Amino acid sequence: MNVYEAIATRRDVRAEFTGAPVADDVLTRVLGAAHAAPSVGHSQPWDFVLVRDRATRTRFHGHVTAERATYAASLPPERASTFEAIRVEGVLDATLGVVVTHDPDRGGPQVLGRHTIDDAGLYSTCLAIQNLWLAATAEGLGVGWVSFYREPFLRDLLGIPAGVRPVAWLCVGPVSHLHDRPDLERHGWRERRPLADAVHHEKYGS
Repeated sequence: MNVYEAIATRRDVRAEFTGAPVADDVLTRVLGAAHAAPSVGHSQPWDFVLVRDRATRTRFHGHVTAERATYAASLPPERASTFEAIRVEGVLDATLGVVVTHDPDRGGPQVLGRHTIDDAGLYSTCLAIQNLWLAATAEGLGVGWVSFYREPFLRDLLGIPAGVRPVAWLCVGPVSHLHDRPDLERHGWRERRPLADAVHHEKYGS
């Protein structure tokens, strides 16, 4: 699978995980791809916490379920109806969770390239996540980014030091299949924006 095929095939997986094991060498390649991401000042501000323990995942799943309910309650009726059919996580179905963290102090105190854009460090961690996602897709694995959580909860759950941000809980594992269209399109939440609408020439809005 070339990079364009991986980009086109990649999906945010929720319900398709099989729970089958992931070979150690495959997981090492996927994490290696993430760790090879570019980073501001070569700071490599990311870490990867591998979560297989069922009890830990069950606690996190309960937290995510409660946050999903809170969000659903905030929606107007028509959006709540659409949201009801949308699954937001595969925490217990995936083979493992990979929690990607961001340490803003890594590579400091002088991080070359962060002088004017401090968030460049966080951008670097997001690049590592994208590398992981594309590599996992090329290996035939699914990835689902869980975002329905409070950072303090996940920090406490995994013993993440103060000041280090848990940026993503990624559900990772073999899948039965990948859909042709993203879930949010299939369920009618939002359609994909055309590329032409996102391209500007010389100035924004041109």
